[in-house]
Amino acid sequence: MKYFLAILALFCLNFSISQSKSFQISGLLSSVEDKQPLEAATIYLQQPKDSALITYTISDGKGRFLIEGQSSEKLANLYVSYIGYQTYYKSVDLTKTKIDLGTIALQLSANALDEVVVKANAPITIKKDTIEFNVNSFKTKKDANIEDLLKKLPGVEVDPDGNIKINGKEVNKVLVNGKPFFGNDPTIATRNLSKEIIEKIQVSDTKTDEEAFAGEQGNQSNKTVNLVIKKENNKGAFGRLAAGAGTDSHYEYAGMYNYFNDDLRLSTLVGGNNINSPGFSFGEIRKMFGGSSYNINRQVFNYGAEGIITSRNQGLNYADDWGKKADITTNYFGSISDTENEIRSERENILSDNRFFTNLNSISNVNAKKHSTETKIKIKPDSTLLITVEPKLRYTQTINDFSSTEQSFDTNGDIVNSTLSSRSNKNTEEFFSNNLNLTKKLGKKGSFIKFDFFTRFTNNESENFLDNNVQIFGDNPEDFDVNQLREIDGQDNTFVLASTYRIPLKGKKLTLDIGLGHRNNIQKNNTNSFDFDETTQAFQESVNEDFSSDFEYENITTTPNVMLEYKKGKWTSSFKLDYIYRTLLNTDFLRPQFNLKRNFTGADISYNLNHRSPKSALGLRYNLRNGSPSLAQLQPVVNITNPLNIVQGNPELEPSNTHNLSVYYNKNNFQKGAGLYTYISADIQNNNVISKTNIDENLVRQTTYANVDGGYRLFGQLDMNRKIKLDSLKSIRLNGGIYTNLTRSVNFVNDVQYAALSKTVAPNVGLGFTWNQVTEIGANYSISFTDNSFNTEFFNNQEFMYHSLFFRTTNYFKKKFDLRNEIRYNYNPNVADGFQKSTWFWNATLAYSFMKDKATLTLKAYDLLNQNINIRRIANQNFIEDRQSTVLQQYFMLSFSWKFNTLGKAGETRNSGGFRVVY
Repeated sequence: MKYFLAILALFCLNFSISQSKSFQISGLLSSVEDKQPLEAATIYLQQPKDSALITYTISDGKGRFLIEGQSSEKLANLYVSYIGYQTYYKSVDLTKTKIDLGTIALQLSANALDEVVVKANAPITIKKDTIEFNVNSFKTKKDANIEDLLKKLPGVEVDPDGNIKINGKEVNKVLVNGKPFFGNDPTIATRNLSKEIIEKIQVSDTKTDEEAFAGEQGNQSNKTVNLVIKKENNKGAFGRLAAGAGTDSHYEYAGMYNYFNDDLRLSTLVGGNNINSPGFSFGEIRKMFGGSSYNINRQVFNYGAEGIITSRNQGLNYADDWGKKADITTNYFGSISDTENEIRSERENILSDNRFFTNLNSISNVNAKKHSTETKIKIKPDSTLLITVEPKLRYTQTINDFSSTEQSFDTNGDIVNSTLSSRSNKNTEEFFSNNLNLTKKLGKKGSFIKFDFFTRFTNNESENFLDNNVQIFGDNPEDFDVNQLREIDGQDNTFVLASTYRIPLKGKKLTLDIGLGHRNNIQKNNTNSFDFDETTQAFQESVNEDFSSDFEYENITTTPNVMLEYKKGKWTSSFKLDYIYRTLLNTDFLRPQFNLKRNFTGADISYNLNHRSPKSALGLRYNLRNGSPSLAQLQPVVNITNPLNIVQGNPELEPSNTHNLSVYYNKNNFQKGAGLYTYISADIQNNNVISKTNIDENLVRQTTYANVDGGYRLFGQLDMNRKIKLDSLKSIRLNGGIYTNLTRSVNFVNDVQYAALSKTVAPNVGLGFTWNQVTEIGANYSISFTDNSFNTEFFNNQEFMYHSLFFRTTNYFKKKFDLRNEIRYNYNPNVADGFQKSTWFWNATLAYSFMKDKATLTLKAYDLLNQNINIRRIANQNFIEDRQSTVLQQYFMLSFSWKFNTLGKAGETRNSGGFRVVY
């Protein structure tokens, strides 16, 4: 195992590059008119015979460029592309090692405008704060989808769950022609749309429609990807149908239909399976090692749920322009899922002067039905006014049957208490929200005024049957039952009014924003508990007030704020101050003596300093955030729902505040395919609200809350990658990084205050080899070290280690067969005896394409070695727990998929995938 990466590296380097010769081409770009240097121009080389891209680069702030690489070609076509200027062309002799082109003066194009689309095949175009990739410049396999294409772009990383990072920043929005596609799940677009229908991929900082319209900065922590469809491909229909059957009665089916007609876009999908897949990705195997660590569609399912899930789902997406002044996007999702899960855990609980141990075994069955719809309407009466309306509706019904046995032991192994529990819960949630925004531009210097009105209404109704038997052993044994019906009616409503007025102090360079926000959150809860009468074998009509509640809680804030922002060239600086007036009101109709009113004031402060260029980004941020205690933490009512954990709030709690300072630096070399991403963050917590627990000799907990100082967190991350082109077909990709975390938390147990210091270091390294249309090989190894220490002699230090190795291969045979393998090895040497410490997990697929690549037949083998388990260790300052839950186990499945496409000229069929493994 320890020689694995070295052997793989030697294997990759065996591919000879002796036919290729190195070259360097340098020069300086300027404009003919004013002789000013041109930054962010694209310089690229193409093969004369087929216009295949050899390499490319971007000019720096002084207009200089250096383009280098290797090629077996003797001649190449060099192009220089820059927005608003005529494209420069020159044939270069690559037999020369170094070529200096001197100064290249570009001439203005006849239609030199900011938004001119240069009619050239530049792989990358920089447009102000947007990077635009030309899809045709990046070669992929024949049936590539958008996700396959994204993996080829410089600075882009896609993990096995489909999560995307660009230049180290998360992509939280994927648009198609500037509009959402099936809500907020990017994978529905990236895994189901074909590369062949896309012309350009645009990457920019995430902005709301209102921020983009008003010219605001937006969220620089996240990225938005916009997929621009080719004009000739924007009329017609495309989609696919797929179904599969396997051993142990496993199955899957999915279908998707898309109709595009210029501005009109209509899509529908349907799917179902019992192999823990959302169904929308048509049988693509996700990151299934460890049971449910795969990415379940956030729109429909409970993200990260454990167990085996059987799901049925459907969806509809509609987008269109209503005349020239309005457009609409709306989608609907519906789903039914059944989840079966068994959990076994062993926990070592840490006290200030002692320890005890808890073993748990549980079984649960959950049925969930969900219907949701989201709509966005944008209205532009004229060029100065934007009105947006965003209503959302959701209906959810969940039925949960749960049973468990739990036993606690002292250090001698003697049983202290035991709980036998069973629950049957039925919960219904009705949700509606709407956001109405009005943005009005004032003049031509960037001034605007903005109004927001947000409402949210949530109703919850629950009917819970609870039967608990608690036994306490020892010198004073107790045995009591809680057999109740609990009917719960809850509401959670929020109203927000906000306004912002921007004043240009010095054009668009220096601006002042003055704002005012008012927010009112109202929570209502009415819980009636009815005891079971053993004599009548029915629940009593009278309410047991000890287990009941009836209250109304209000959290009211009024927040005036100001923000000063300064922009100059590549630098942006902003300072914002929010002063918060907060009132907390609790009216307890059942126990009026616990009525509560608290007033708080505090300031939120944020400062941002950013420097951005086409190849790098540097940022510094400081934030001071205030947080109020929750109702459960403030309310002095004694909660005895769990007889072994009695909870009471503390009405004397003060607001907490957190200071955060973060620095990031990203750098990319587009030509060399090299990237460096760093991020450092520090948090200091004051008045942090923590649990304060006392545990008696029977291990019964009495929990309340307290404010403490002294908590902090230091976080650091470094990622590097490099792509080495061996020739026009072969390349090697190297990546590595390290994650570090240092957390200090302050805790109370049995009236003893102590601090826990947790240190984690997790380096990783990866290596990949690609031979286009022949093979792809990749391997990643990571190891994490965790050390927990305490500032008291009562606790021993804890040390943990975890290893993970991931290996994948893809082989293409005669353009008809694809063979894919995904192998993962995990080793956790610290789990308790009785839990498996290491596992191998191997998935494989063999796919055959026929009917002119319209159809695919796939044989999938899941968990070939039959070792899939879901075991993990969880450790913090209070306990160490080893936990195992239900996982999907070995099966084999034969699947068929068929795709159709009438987009493009004469209804040509575009390859858009089928059943396949996603790595």
